[in-house]
Amino acid sequence: MKKIFLSILVCIIILAVPSAFAEETKTVAVITPYLASVTTNQMIKAFEREAKAKGWDVVTVDTKGDFGALASRMEDMIARKVDAIVLGSADPNQLKDQIKKSNEVGIPVLGADAGWIPGVTCNVTSDNYVMSAMMTTFLFNAIDRKGNIVVFTHRPHHGVRKRTLILDAIIIENPDIKVITEHHVQVPGPIEDARKAMESILIANPQPGSIQAVWAGWDEPAIGATQAIIAAGRQNEIVVAGVDGTSQAIELIEKGTPLIATVSQDFEGMMVILVEQLERIFSGKSPISIEVYTPSKLIYKE
Repeated sequence: MKKIFLSILVCIIILAVPSAFAEETKTVAVITPYLASVTTNQMIKAFEREAKAKGWDVVTVDTKGDFGALASRMEDMIARKVDAIVLGSADPNQLKDQIKKSNEVGIPVLGADAGWIPGVTCNVTSDNYVMSAMMTTFLFNAIDRKGNIVVFTHRPHHGVRKRTLILDAIIIENPDIKVITEHHVQVPGPIEDARKAMESILIANPQPGSIQAVWAGWDEPAIGATQAIIAAGRQNEIVVAGVDGTSQAIELIEKGTPLIATVSQDFEGMMVILVEQLERIFSGKSPISIEVYTPSKLIYKE
């Protein structure tokens, strides 16, 4: 009888305190200045979904285009002692001190389409150099590699900056192409900002044939520029191209508007890979690489 009682007592104790032996729930902070962006929002929601499926808690911090706030919010997450920090399209070059602090206290920093610098454990992204080469070459071929172009960019974003660098390099090899205006797109509100800027550029260049093309660092300014071109009735003289493969951009391409091409990015696939790498890190392993690329595809109307 005594043995039975002891056995029951042991079972009760084991059942009562399983949490003492259970693995603590991981908390991952996602920091971004771009949650208002269609694609960044899609990407971070995909990460939240994949991470929560692993049983992790996710804290998403959006600075709403305030790049100065990124550092302080990241320091907040370090002080909170989260288990990992993910930079959602945030440029790690702006956060070198905070990345160093994270490393010093053992908090891994990963990039979700954020670029890689020393201190970032792993970044999962598309190859922005390749995407820009695909889009830029297609756009320049469409205007026979000559004429005036307008550039919409946003160099604080690592991916757009890399795409713009490739544009600059290709222009050097095409002396008959001239950039008449480069516009820094305001974020949030890139579609509206690009539309208004393009309206002003069209007014300043009213002659038919004065502008041949618009190069946009991503789809949202490409959409805004396209709207302005159509509203001005100049859809038969100017072509536009962007990057991301958003549904709105693809729809405009299929309708035969001035937007003739985009390059798709697999944001959902990026986040599956990122969560896999984070899981490896949590289990004491290294990521498969410090930077992992997902495939991209040029989309145009055949």
